[in-house]
Parts: sequence; structure tokens; C-alpha cells
Amino acid sequence: MIRTLAFGAATAALAAFPGTGPAAAATLKVLSQKTVDATGHVESVGYDAANKVFYLSNFGPAMKPADKDGKGHMTKMSLDGKILQESVLPAHGEVMNKPKGNLIENGHLWVTDIDSVWEFDLKTGKSRHVLLPGITFANDPTILGGALYVSDNRSDKLVKVEPAEFLNMKGDPKITLEFSGKSVYPNGLWPAHNGNLLMVGFAAKDKPRGIYEMKPGGEPKLISKPIGMLDGLYQMKDGDLLATDWVSGSLFQWNAKSGMHILAKGFKGPADIAVVPNAKGYLVALPDLVAGKIHLIQLGH
Repeated sequence: MIRTLAFGAATAALAAFPGTGPAAAATLKVLSQKTVDATGHVESVGYDAANKVFYLSNFGPAMKPADKDGKGHMTKMSLDGKILQESVLPAHGEVMNKPKGNLIENGHLWVTDIDSVWEFDLKTGKSRHVLLPGITFANDPTILGGALYVSDNRSDKLVKVEPAEFLNMKGDPKITLEFSGKSVYPNGLWPAHNGNLLMVGFAAKDKPRGIYEMKPGGEPKLISKPIGMLDGLYQMKDGDLLATDWVSGSLFQWNAKSGMHILAKGFKGPADIAVVPNAKGYLVALPDLVAGKIHLIQLGH
């Protein structure tokens, strides 16, 4: 999914803090839901807005997220759930293990892979693979201010890779540890309308985490009550958030005023979502990592 701060002046008038703007939306509801076979264990769905397709971060047949088994790949899927190409990336014989969070912008795709991050050119399939020192479970990437941020929800770290587009650069990108040991266990990341970084925490059922906000170079600040084991994250135009929670097995909507409202539930492992604004509201592609399914959920009023 696209996770870059590219909203321009129009979004400057939006809420400076999630859900507190002058046009905070009413609660959404599920208008329809379709379930499709993911052909493997999918941790993340990314949306290619230019070509109107999804890219799935596919572990392959084994649900072993930390194994370097060389069986991971990216799968291309239509917006209505048809598998267009089972293994579209890597395209030139490179070895991928357990791809997780992915994002797409300007014809490029970034995806994390245990202790590293990949960048691909979607037209040519050209790739570059960068190791992330000290990272053991790289989870979600997002771009903010020209830098790529990557979360690690097991070692409780956030790193920054500069520049974000390192595919064709000479030399190696600069990698900076943004924080470590803050008890956030950051999972899903999103560039907020106000220029800050939003993140959700994922630790354990008995150690619920919530939603955090961080100014670039600053400290992460908890902006919600502890909720659970949070994964996917998306900020809507009005400032409200959509997120997933493994404890309640749900997709939910959140804002600072109303808190958490569950929209859909019953998922075994609701992971990293892609959200497509459309005429009805928002189409959410939610991967159930454990069940090996993709749920296409149309939200609206």
C-alpha cells in the first residue's frame, strides 16, 4: 500500500492530530465482504494505484515467519481477488524468504524480509537488497520526508534508511537506529497528515499495545488506550484510522474522540492491510496470515 507523505498543501488543512479535525467522519460499516484463497500465507497487501492491482507478500506454503527458506515471493492480484501472477517478484532468480510489509510508489515496490529490505522496479523487475544491522524481524516500511522507515516488532526497534530510493544509487544507503527498547514493539507504520509518523504496537496478548505518534527524530508517544496486538494501519482523509488487531481478530476504526470501533471480526491473523478509496467509501484488502485467506471488505456509510 502507498505509505508516503505526498498529500501536499490540500492536506495541511486537515487534522493536526488523528480524528480531531473539523471533519471527523461518522463510523463506517461493512457494505460487502468477499473471501478469496491467498495461495499461501500472506502477511501484507500493497496497492499499486497506477495499475490498480494488489501485490501480496507471500510466505509460500509454510507459516514460519522467521525461516530463511527461500520460498517467499510477491503475488499480483486484481482488485476483485483474481490471482494474476502467482510469483511476479523476485523476477531474476533472487532469493526471497518471508516478505512482510510492502509499499508501492512511483513504479517501485519496497518490502521487508526478516533482517533486510528490498526495493524493486515494477517495470523491469530490477532489485536491490539491503541488510538492516541489528534488525531481526523487519516488519513494515513507510516513506516520510524522503527516508524509508522500517519497524521491527520483535526487537522493539525503528530504523531509518536514507535515501528511500536506494535501488540505483552508488554506494550504500545510510541506516540510522531511530529508537530501541521503548516498549512500543512497532508493527504497522503510516505517514500522518500532520507530518508525523504513526505506528501501532504488537507484543503479546497479555501486553496490549496501542497507537503511537512520533515526530521525526523525536520520541514515540502513546495516543490511544492499550488495545491489543496491532498490525495493519491506514489513515483516512478525515484523520480517522483503520487498523487490525490479532487479539480481537478484527478490523477497526479509531479516532481520539470515540476510540476503537470494530468493523469486522472473526479473523485468525489479521495482518497488514491495503486500503483503496472508491466511490462507495474504502475497499480494504485484509490478509488473514494464519488462515491463508484474503478478505476484500467494502466499507461505507
